[in-house]
Amino acid sequence: MTGLDHMDVKILSVLQENARISNQDLADKVGLSPSPCWRRVRRLEEEGIISRYAALLVPEAIGLHITAFAHVMLDNHHAETVRVFEQAIAGAPYVLECCSTSGEYDYLLRVIAPSMSAYEAFLTSTLLQIPAVRSVSTSFVLKMKKSTTVLPLDGISVVAG
Repeated sequence: MTGLDHMDVKILSVLQENARISNQDLADKVGLSPSPCWRRVRRLEEEGIISRYAALLVPEAIGLHITAFAHVMLDNHHAETVRVFEQAIAGAPYVLECCSTSGEYDYLLRVIAPSMSAYEAFLTSTLLQIPAVRSVSTSFVLKMKKSTTVLPLDGISVVAG
């Protein structure tokens, strides 16, 4: 990866807020002409800084009312145990994120489901059926206070240019 300059950061900032913006409008917002703006966006994509574009849905609007954080402890940390667990989680559609963590638990899962009974079914028929899982402790979201996909770009290292 080549370093990001101030113009790259401006482009990334605008795209995080509206990934559907036209190249012309993006160029206008960041103070470039369309061709150099387009080249910069393509470079950011090719370098893996922009990995993909997505439509962000409102879970409740489509019937997904339960958000939970499941703290998972494995029986051991052998390579095969970890591989089996991670493979099972990769195929679990209710699991939006899976993080290997330090501390008391081995993994933190962000899980979404349409109902408490659907979460319970996921827990008993999927998560607790993975042989490597020793225990699961779940915390349920009562009310979302902040949710964003925008990464903080102020303060990141930029190159002169």
